[in-house]
Order: sequence, then C-alpha cells, then structure tokens
Amino acid sequence: MRDRHVIKAALVVQAVCAGFFISDILSSWIGFRTTPIPWQFREMIEIGAAAGLLLGFVLGAVALHRSRQRQLLAERGLERVSAAFMDLVEDAFTEWGLTPAERDVALFAIKGLSIQEIAAMRETSEGTVKAQTNAIYRKAGVNGRSQLLSLFIEDLMDDRHMPDRTPAAATPLSEAS
Repeated sequence: MRDRHVIKAALVVQAVCAGFFISDILSSWIGFRTTPIPWQFREMIEIGAAAGLLLGFVLGAVALHRSRQRQLLAERGLERVSAAFMDLVEDAFTEWGLTPAERDVALFAIKGLSIQEIAAMRETSEGTVKAQTNAIYRKAGVNGRSQLLSLFIEDLMDDRHMPDRTPAAATPLSEAS
C-alpha cells in the first residue's frame, strides 16, 4: 500500500515538473507573452523542477526495488509450497502403494492432463491409462480426479503443513493491498 503512494507521488512530482518545462517551451514557441520574471527566480523554478524530476526518478527506483524484493520473496514462498505439495503427493503415493506407472499417471492426472494426453506422453493406450486411473482412484479411496485432487488440497490447507506465518504474512488480503 505504501509503495503505491510512493509511485503516485513520484508520478505527480514528475508530471508537474515536466509540465513546467513543456509549458515553458510551448509558450515561447507559440509566442505567448507573459510578464517577465527576474532571471534569478526563473532559475530557482527550473532548478526546483529539475530536482523534482530527479526526486521522481529516485522514488520510482525505490518502488521498483521494493517490488522486485516482494517478487523474489513470493517466488521463494512458491518454491517452498511446491516442494511441500510434492512431498505430500509422494507420501500419499507411497501410502497407497502405487506402482511407478500409476505414480506417473496420477501425477499427470493431478496436473490436469486428459486421458488422451497422458496416453500420448506415456506412449501407451488410452485403455491402459483408464485402467491405471481406476486403480489409482480405488487405492486412494476416491471416485474421480476431482476428489483425488481435493485430497491434496485438504492436506495443504491442514495447519500441520502450513509454514509458520509471520505477522506480515498473516495480514488479510484486503489490508495487504
């Protein structure tokens, strides 16, 4: 939320300063005559406008750096969650006693591939893949792909598998944005 305000402030400062320079150029190009101001005052305005542009650049760079830091943090979190998910999947496959072929098929099914796509990837017939998926569902105690996937989602949502949450991570989404 704070970065959004920093970016808005940077844009406003840059727009005002750029507006000064553009209006100065256009007024002399169009021939718009104004009451002359002392050159010292004009120089102070130009220095202030240039400093404003520089400030806008610095604020933008700071916001960009913070955004990149948040992106890297999110990527590391995603890697941890992905690893935790794969651990859950492997544990379940072992518990259910899936064969190596059934493990492959189950993983492809969880990823959302169709029977035809799985058969093509494994270079086997669709009938074989259907038989393997039925065996997987039977061993897992589910009726279909959606129930199979929901087993893993429920496990991930279980508090025992959730990483320790810092106060910043525990902030509701509505407050974080």
